[in-house]
Amino acid sequence: MTELFEPTGEHDWRLARGRTGLLAAFNDGLLLTSADLHVAARVGALGREDDERVLLALALAVRAVRRGSVCLSLDEGRAAAPELPWPDAGAWTEAVRRSSLVEAGVLRWDHRLLYLDRYHRLETQVCDDLLARAAQPAPVVHEARLAAAVAQVRGEHASPQQVEAAATAVRRWTTILTGGPGTGKTTTVARMLALLADQAAARGERISVALTAPTGKAASRLQEAVTAELAGLTGVPDAVALLGHPQGVTLHRLLGWRPDNATRFRHDRGNRLKHDVVVVDESSMVELTMMARLLEALRPDSRLILVGDPEQLTSVGAGAVLSDLVRGYEHHADSPVVELTTNFRSKPEIKALGAALRAEDPDLVLDVLRTSTEHVSFVEASAEDDLVAALRPELVAAASRIREHADSEDARGAVDALDGHRLLCAHREGPFGVRRWNGLVERWLAEEVGDLGGQWYVGRPLLATTNDYALDVYNGEIGVVVRQGLRRRVFISGAGTQRLRDFAPGRLDAVETMHAMTIHKAQGSQADRVTVLLPEEGSRLLTRELFYTAVTRAKEHVRVVGTEAAVRAAVTRRASRASGLAERLRDV
Repeated sequence: MTELFEPTGEHDWRLARGRTGLLAAFNDGLLLTSADLHVAARVGALGREDDERVLLALALAVRAVRRGSVCLSLDEGRAAAPELPWPDAGAWTEAVRRSSLVEAGVLRWDHRLLYLDRYHRLETQVCDDLLARAAQPAPVVHEARLAAAVAQVRGEHASPQQVEAAATAVRRWTTILTGGPGTGKTTTVARMLALLADQAAARGERISVALTAPTGKAASRLQEAVTAELAGLTGVPDAVALLGHPQGVTLHRLLGWRPDNATRFRHDRGNRLKHDVVVVDESSMVELTMMARLLEALRPDSRLILVGDPEQLTSVGAGAVLSDLVRGYEHHADSPVVELTTNFRSKPEIKALGAALRAEDPDLVLDVLRTSTEHVSFVEASAEDDLVAALRPELVAAASRIREHADSEDARGAVDALDGHRLLCAHREGPFGVRRWNGLVERWLAEEVGDLGGQWYVGRPLLATTNDYALDVYNGEIGVVVRQGLRRRVFISGAGTQRLRDFAPGRLDAVETMHAMTIHKAQGSQADRVTVLLPEEGSRLLTRELFYTAVTRAKEHVRVVGTEAAVRAAVTRRASRASGLAERLRDV
């Protein structure tokens, strides 16, 4: 009886029975999953295609999308597993190019890349929409008024580079603002909006602005930061007044999320967004599908401002749109990309570590890590006992601080304490994963204070994992279980420095404990002290983008825990996502 419920893996032969030849070999070689094979077999049957070379290419294209790519390069596929029986390159390419599936449009062969039809349409649409926006007559600019306003918005915080970037956005329909942490991207966005509002005032108009991001937490932070910056711009009070109080919303909410369709929204080409300016923060997290839906929903005469760091992790879904745009526009004479380069916020040692990572120099990264300072440190450990010895003291101390505030009914203090220290992991599961370390911290905390008091224990740090529009709680927002007399309430941090919302614990469904969190979930946030737990060097998730994102979350101190081999693997291994978007833009 037990055998009936024996778990199977994604490559299990029982899930792929009936497959022979190339497909079976690539399944046995652990490159293709059973699901990849089933899709290829079914689509091949519907398209009357029985050439196993074509079906192999189809299965590999499905795999590529599953792993974040938009398309498949047949030339590069061999590098993944050279020991497998790959078809002859020239004959394989010719077989795919002449296949009935390409003829029927199920597969697309373009720029020597193989696409599933849906992703080819999305990529070409994004390219075409961006080029169409650029081909329009430039916005009408009142140059004298712009020059006067630029002098007024400099203020005490903006650098000449930031002010120049803000002025540049006035002259374009699309602006791509890039830069690492602490380079003043939000400072620049606020000045962009003030200058655009001032131009509207010159015409006797006001502008409607949408502040948006992939997650609710990122949208809330954008709103908070822009509002604070605008409040300090005393030189253009009329323009700031015309902006009103733009609200931060998720991209899903901005476009009009539909419960009946996960990839379509209420706003599209037939029902455009009303806004004159749309600002998208954390654009590196925006996948190809969402970028396509956003572009088709914009009015041609609306400004689009994409903000992000192309060095950070890419989207969970297929595509790496922001980095593709930066590479694609690299040699354009009138590129919409504006890069901010000066880091005003991070400590010098953290800046040096980020610079070494961007240079892809593992020796330099290790030198910075091993030159232990009050801002950067490296604990070389991989054995169980060594990891516990390195991590337990600070993790328990951080959890205890949160609990002390929560037990004293100090909700604000408890929520603020969440940003004191953060443990970041690459994985959710396994010995280096979030689930394990969350459990260990709870066990250690119980050893210190006694019984914690059940699932909703006082001081439990929480992370929202989905958007709950009914409760106004969004993916990425954080909170704490706080004592309120004889009750326990969950206080969630939202937009605005003083805004905390409280809920009965039973109303919150999609939340998880946050003594540790994944690096993906941490993207866009910061903490005073950050500990980065690196997995073993063979981890597929261990990439330069992941490592860079993790260490740049720290404001005061970053501690890396792992091995030299893991550090070297992280620095030298780039996240590879096949796409033709950059090449399409270069061809223009």
